[in-house]
Amino acid sequence: MNSADLGRRVGVPSTALFTDQYELTMVQAALKAGTADRHSVFEAFTRRLPEGRRYGVVAGVGRVLDAVENFHFDDEILTFLRERNVVDGPTLAWLADYRFGGDIWGYPEGEVYFPGSPVLRVEGSFAECVLLETVILSILNHDSAIAAAASRMSVAASGRGLIEMGARRTHELSAVASARAAYVGGFDTTSDLAAGFRYNIPTVGTSAHAFTLLHDTERDAFQAQVDSLGRDTTLLVDTYDVAEAVRAAVEVAGTGLGAVRIDSGDLLLVAHRVRQQLDELGATRTKIVVTSDLDEYAIASLAAAPVDAYGVGTQLVTGSGHPTCSMVYKLVARADSADPAEPLRPVAKKSLGSKSSTGGRKWAARRLDENGVAEAEVVGTGPVPADLADRQLLVELVKGGEVVAREPLDAARERHIAARAGLPMSATQLSRGEPVIPTEFV
Repeated sequence: MNSADLGRRVGVPSTALFTDQYELTMVQAALKAGTADRHSVFEAFTRRLPEGRRYGVVAGVGRVLDAVENFHFDDEILTFLRERNVVDGPTLAWLADYRFGGDIWGYPEGEVYFPGSPVLRVEGSFAECVLLETVILSILNHDSAIAAAASRMSVAASGRGLIEMGARRTHELSAVASARAAYVGGFDTTSDLAAGFRYNIPTVGTSAHAFTLLHDTERDAFQAQVDSLGRDTTLLVDTYDVAEAVRAAVEVAGTGLGAVRIDSGDLLLVAHRVRQQLDELGATRTKIVVTSDLDEYAIASLAAAPVDAYGVGTQLVTGSGHPTCSMVYKLVARADSADPAEPLRPVAKKSLGSKSSTGGRKWAARRLDENGVAEAEVVGTGPVPADLADRQLLVELVKGGEVVAREPLDAARERHIAARAGLPMSATQLSRGEPVIPTEFV
């Protein structure tokens, strides 16, 4: 495997300031109290899925690994912290030598998860682990939300092509992360070149309405595009009159025209009319691509339409109404010293509301029924039952501060397809409902 298989790393000198100030002030106080080195276990999980969702999708694991590797405090960052009086001198000296040296286990990217699933487990000293809280949650909450929306859209598309095209609807760096997460969740291509450059995601794109409006006639625009990009290109046919545009497109490109794109109107009706017209003109292999504020419900409503691919923007990069997974990062166990052999004691916040959690270092496994279909997410803190030993979900990601589990993005994409296929059929329903399998704590 060469480096290109894994994509290019995000070009940031350090991720250390992708954090909240109280992470650093907790370290300062713990250093002074002599508790900073206590062996500790943190876990990232969510107490519930977004309303109506049947399963979650783990995405962003590869980006978390990059962030952990790049989490260090260089001279410029230390100067900033000193000038702002964020932490004291002894803490600055400790931060100057910081490199995460612990272990991280987690659900592999593309896997599905449920309420209470220990999606990520971070183990080491309290100080080195607590500093990673914000950046880990920032990545997992965003990417998993996008991947979950993408997965639902992939289900609705039923094998038809999916193009991620939301770069202009979100922050420029979020756009790259969104394209990556969408690819994990089932999208095939992206319009975002930065995502293609960094993560080797296939990129697509031809022209917008501005290109048609630039020319004296629609036919001139089509001719210019075909002359430049070839007959296999995709021509945008809804700038003026769709029927006239389709006729002109086939006359210019011939019956070998690659595709036409429809970006407005009653997509169901227009797609049927365009398909009929293309077939009558002999362009029977010309595909139809539709765009225009699609989400999983709109895609599902077009299931009977002669559509070959969908382009999705706004709803995808905003998680289709759920832009976060509400994951949290909690201390679940700690020792009385830095000795890894020291017994861990479970710890958990007590709450009268819905913010309670379960203490203890956890394992997770997925129990299957007699047909090999998932029937429960089993989470425990004691010995793993023998019948679940080969169904455990957490894998080792970082050992002694060294990343040990990098993989090509296609591996995460394929894993998600397999994980989703292993769920009960009701997981693919778009109607609102409870998680498709329960979480059992043992």
